[in-house]
Amino acid sequence: MKVLVTGGAGYLGSTLVPMLLSRDHRVVLLDQFAWGIKPILHFAAHPNLELISADVRDRSAITAAVCETDAVIHLAAIVGYPACASDRDRAVTTNLGGTRHLVEACTTQRILFASTGSTYGKVTGTCTERTPIDPLTLYGSTKWEAEKLVTAKGGIALRLATVFGVSPRLRLDLLINDFVYQALHNKQIVLYEGYFRRTFMHVTDAARSFVFALDHYDRMRGEAFNVGDDSMNYTKREVAQVIKRHLDFYLHEAQVGEDLDKRDYEVSYEKINRLGFKTAVTLDEGVAELVKVLRHIKITNEWRNI
Repeated sequence: MKVLVTGGAGYLGSTLVPMLLSRDHRVVLLDQFAWGIKPILHFAAHPNLELISADVRDRSAITAAVCETDAVIHLAAIVGYPACASDRDRAVTTNLGGTRHLVEACTTQRILFASTGSTYGKVTGTCTERTPIDPLTLYGSTKWEAEKLVTAKGGIALRLATVFGVSPRLRLDLLINDFVYQALHNKQIVLYEGYFRRTFMHVTDAARSFVFALDHYDRMRGEAFNVGDDSMNYTKREVAQVIKRHLDFYLHEAQVGEDLDKRDYEVSYEKINRLGFKTAVTLDEGVAELVKVLRHIKITNEWRNI
């Protein structure tokens, strides 16, 4: 197939695109390259890869990019509630407006959309795809509105668990990645709401889910799927304890602090598991990988001597 991947130079995209190329797909990678081209240099010269520098908010650029493709994997977004809250207009025009441009440009293309468990909001008990949607953040609401556009067009929405792990476009703002960095370099983790339950998935498994959905499109089209694994439901405190198997650090449980995302629930992945998708990387394996890499990364501040 010829596959358009929006946000292909990002945390997830820079892991996914090589997978698509290895399966002999032709890939059109569209990205603003806000973080530069370094994350994709290891595969940028591939003969089946085309690069487009563009913003998903540019309707004409999206229409031109979609033309003559067989499938679209839409990853481009302002990700997370802090980033969305810091520039609300950009979040809405990118996450919702950009998705609308893409959906309107598609005619016969398969559409796969990177959604999120943040769409659910505050949930009691175990969350399934039948759980009512009630997002509490701008991030969750823009993703939910965009998801509805995609599924109404017959596309697939993948509600990803919180991703973690090493990627060519590494992010340290993700919970587990940040915890490992803090344990390595600050020798402590300050934890609040440690009893909050979250569900996690390694970035390579997240990327694999899009390859899986592309292969099983006819069985998944028009629907939303939670993507992850039941074994990856952990409290924040449990995550910290796994990191303690690899590093010696002080765990401070603070009495103040609030997660505005309000995610505190287990998630069921039975729907996609029934189709045959399973994650491969455990939390322990992912933490070991992060320790190996992050010990060689140190964020410095020119205004400090340490």
